[in-house]
Amino acid sequence: MLKRKWIGTGILTLTLALVVAGCGSSNASQGAASEASSEPTSTNSASDNTSAGLQKIKYAPFNGVSGLAVRFGIKKGFFKDEGLDVELISTQNPIEALTSNDVDIADSATTNVIVAAGKGAPLKIVSSMFRTKGPFYLVAKPGIESIEDLKGKKVGAAALGSGLDVYTQTILKKHGLSKNDVTYLANGVNDAAYASLTSGQVDATIIHEPFASLAESEGKGKILARGWDYLPTFHTGVLVSRDNFIKEHPDLVEKLLSGYFKSQEYAKSHLDEYKKYFLENVKVDAAVADKAFAREDVLWENNPDVDLQALQDTQEIQVELGFQDKIYDIKNLLDLRFIPKK
Repeated sequence: MLKRKWIGTGILTLTLALVVAGCGSSNASQGAASEASSEPTSTNSASDNTSAGLQKIKYAPFNGVSGLAVRFGIKKGFFKDEGLDVELISTQNPIEALTSNDVDIADSATTNVIVAAGKGAPLKIVSSMFRTKGPFYLVAKPGIESIEDLKGKKVGAAALGSGLDVYTQTILKKHGLSKNDVTYLANGVNDAAYASLTSGQVDATIIHEPFASLAESEGKGKILARGWDYLPTFHTGVLVSRDNFIKEHPDLVEKLLSGYFKSQEYAKSHLDEYKKYFLENVKVDAAVADKAFAREDVLWENNPDVDLQALQDTQEIQVELGFQDKIYDIKNLLDLRFIPKK
């Protein structure tokens, strides 16, 4: 079940998995904690059939807003139409959950898969996610008008070693600053990062929507930078599966990807309907949600193709920042036979 934690502004907690696993790399080792989602689930294996003739598959979408459209799609019946009974698994470490056979297919940070599979983990990238550019914003408290003004200030980078860290350092660097020119802090993600900004614990923070729009609406912060303007080819999200599952159940991988993109396309093209579902799970004002949707429309590409040059660019940035020790041959880490045909 999506866990709710309320803060002063009444926002649903968007879990750590959304950021650390959802939108960038994390080199920190985390325990894989699985729990049932709010949708009906089953504990049988992926190859078993239900009485309705549906095939079961264990899927770990991102927690938080990055996984909401696919949960909406399950509710709408798009996966059932594909012949699937989807058991949703919530985990903070999709790589560990996959390699331990607790999950059959998962959303993951691109860099986590590259590093794990490059070092020998039996995994393959099977598709890009609905968006692949970092939906991150550097937001500063009122009175700070430019990134240059952050020199000597406290800057929150969310989770050190994560994609948000990559974006924060890159934004600072392109404005003549390094993390040594500021007090560089791991201040948590989403509501924790927002609370650290509004309470004055940090002067600026990297953060996701809907918190960037919330900061603007409440007069608590100003957006200084959008992440994708600084790293337009840094690839942040893929769907990944285990080698043995792909070999034994290629049809289920194909069906899952079909249901995934049908869900995303329907949500984007029926935004008023999807927004109602969104607001049931993310407790912000409708106006804040509208602002966040409008700002990120350009990122919601629904393109399953995997750009090899983007993966190369991503690895080079990782190596430059010390988050990855070498460049891996990405062609050995892909199996793109199951990408839906348009």
